[in-house]
Amino acid sequence: MIKLISMLSIWLTAICIPSTELIKQTSKDVPDKNAKIQVALLLDTSGSMDGLLEQAKSQLWKMVNELATSQKDGKSPLIELALYEYGKSSLAPEQGYLKQLAPMTNDLDLVSEKLFSLKTNGGDEYCGWVIQDATNNLKWSESKEDLKIIIIAGNEEFTQGTVDYKVACKEAISNGIIVNTIYCGDCGEGRRFLWKDGADRADGQYMCINQNDKVAHIETPFDDEIGTLNDELNKTYIAFGSYGRDRQARQLAQDVNANSYGSSNKAERAVSKSKKSTYNNASWDVVDAMDEDEAIVEKLKDEDLPKEMKGMTVSQRKKYIEKKAKERTEIQNKIQEVAKKRAKFIAEKRKEAVGDEENTLDAVMLKTVREQAKKRSFIFEK
Repeated sequence: MIKLISMLSIWLTAICIPSTELIKQTSKDVPDKNAKIQVALLLDTSGSMDGLLEQAKSQLWKMVNELATSQKDGKSPLIELALYEYGKSSLAPEQGYLKQLAPMTNDLDLVSEKLFSLKTNGGDEYCGWVIQDATNNLKWSESKEDLKIIIIAGNEEFTQGTVDYKVACKEAISNGIIVNTIYCGDCGEGRRFLWKDGADRADGQYMCINQNDKVAHIETPFDDEIGTLNDELNKTYIAFGSYGRDRQARQLAQDVNANSYGSSNKAERAVSKSKKSTYNNASWDVVDAMDEDEAIVEKLKDEDLPKEMKGMTVSQRKKYIEKKAKERTEIQNKIQEVAKKRAKFIAEKRKEAVGDEENTLDAVMLKTVREQAKKRSFIFEK
């Protein structure tokens, strides 16, 4: 009887849940075997922070790629990001002038989309409040083996608002979440404004940057080749349902956003897309979805499939998807091969450069995150 009830439950689920939702549910149920690096970015979007946003937008994919060079127990970690804005006067004061833009997610196209939509406007910056909200309202890993980090950047007193930053930082570290603080301005002023004290209370690092510095993008002879491979890679994605079509459109839009900062930045994004640990779209792409659950081929309704797959038998569907999967793997491998040459070229150019150490968001943030990851036994490529 128990077995019969179980079978009926599975059958009812299959006929009652739309195919898109069923696949999203299936992909969520796959257990995570790899360690995670989770980073919540809390960005001040008050009137003086245009430079900070420009740095974040132009360096998102570089930051992702840097994290993806690590391994733990011989496996690449899963990279998850979350995004908040705070300090904008157009946000609700009763909610702390803050807004969660993206939950903790491996959908990095979503994070990119939300980041590129940000605009600045004057307001009050409640650091304690936004740290507390991120601690309590994001889905943090429960594993002590994973790296969980909040990075908050801004340029006003750390003490603003009704939530005591001391309480918020203590709550974060009590949950295994490190709080790193980045003051946008003079380092001494940041200390006086207690940004360093906030980091010290949550086992984090205090950093300071010039948010108005222009990030130096090193163009390479390999960028255009990687860009062309990226365009070929996009052709291997098979969106299903209206949800999938929307997400595929977002994928292309984020390619355009990345390219708006030059071919070097577009190449960084393409490298991220070549790695499953940083770019998996099982919720909308049949190729990634079938990699997690082969039964998905049978669950899809004909109307959810793209025009070229309509009317196919299950066997034909599987062969078509397998062909696209093979093409994708070949293209991703090519991107990674060219990316090694690109990385070597950039490293040599940096050795030739003369001047002070970079004082931009990505430079200080990645140095700190690397150090903290190593303490959790993550190993980075040289």
